[in-house]
Amino acid sequence: MTGPFAERLLAWFDDHGRHDLPWQHPRTPYRVWVSEIMLQQTQVATVIPYFERFMARFPDIDALAAAEADDVLSLWSGLGYYARARNLHAAARTMAETGVPETVEGWGDLPGVGPSTAAAIVAQAFDRRAVILDGNVKRVLARHAAVDTPQEAAATQRVLWVLADERTPGDSAADYTQAIMDLGATVCRRGTPRCDVCPVRDDCRAHRQGREQELPVRRRRKPKPVRERVLLWLEDGDGRLFLEKRPPSGIWGGLACLPVSETPDAVDRRMAELGVKPAGDWQALGQLRHVFSHFELAAEVWGRQVAPAAVAECHGEWHAVEQLVHEPPVGLPAPIQRLIRERGGAALGQS
Repeated sequence: MTGPFAERLLAWFDDHGRHDLPWQHPRTPYRVWVSEIMLQQTQVATVIPYFERFMARFPDIDALAAAEADDVLSLWSGLGYYARARNLHAAARTMAETGVPETVEGWGDLPGVGPSTAAAIVAQAFDRRAVILDGNVKRVLARHAAVDTPQEAAATQRVLWVLADERTPGDSAADYTQAIMDLGATVCRRGTPRCDVCPVRDDCRAHRQGREQELPVRRRRKPKPVRERVLLWLEDGDGRLFLEKRPPSGIWGGLACLPVSETPDAVDRRMAELGVKPAGDWQALGQLRHVFSHFELAAEVWGRQVAPAAVAECHGEWHAVEQLVHEPPVGLPAPIQRLIRERGGAALGQS
């Protein structure tokens, strides 16, 4: 296949690109925006069911703007990177008052919308030329031009933006934007690139040099530190679980979570802070491990019954375990949601 980069890519997209994604039908600014935020650091297959549930509940900006934060977070539970949901909600409230932007600059002024996301929204929602540089595009360009400096470096980012601009055509903006993202996701993949079916392999420098596996260059990452914690599973006598709201910013910000103690020795102090009076002994319920971007969480899960007289005095919320398993009314961190489902509503003392 010969011709300019964009021409070859668009011809490939006609036959092999993704044309049936739910946010493409209809491809409105609202639907494109929500999908782009969900797709940040998350794969398409994971996003699709979340997107469809989100649209069913919040079909337009006004519906999202009028929602309570807990309602938004509950539909985001399990998708991770929860600051995205908080920013999405805040941006909807801004747009409900000021209107929907139509420029990259206007979208970039909204919380949670960076330069590449803003460009992707404008290109796909308004079919206007805008230059994107998400993770998939960076990988395609780094290989095609054999960029052999660490991708995280500021100088490399500047080079990639120039390469992206040079290859972006003046028309067919929506299709080109989807095409180059599709190429990175389905052909120019991270571990196993499918160079045999790539429409731009003939002038791909990495392919010519046999360096597909070497590029893009990534800095060697240091091992992540491990933080040890204790998660407190507290039940009342009616099959309800005690949850407390996390602070609005930081890890699991704004979500409902099992209370956390930094050390086993601090558990009694945490119980006192929560206003919880136990009934019975602690039970070891297992471990929970979860990897964040900058550290790994290793938590022991301790379970205990709460004295009925103390339930009303607790500084948190009580939710039926059965409801948390099937249809959580609040936003839950993905690992906490998995823990609840794995226990399947089993009472303390049961396996």
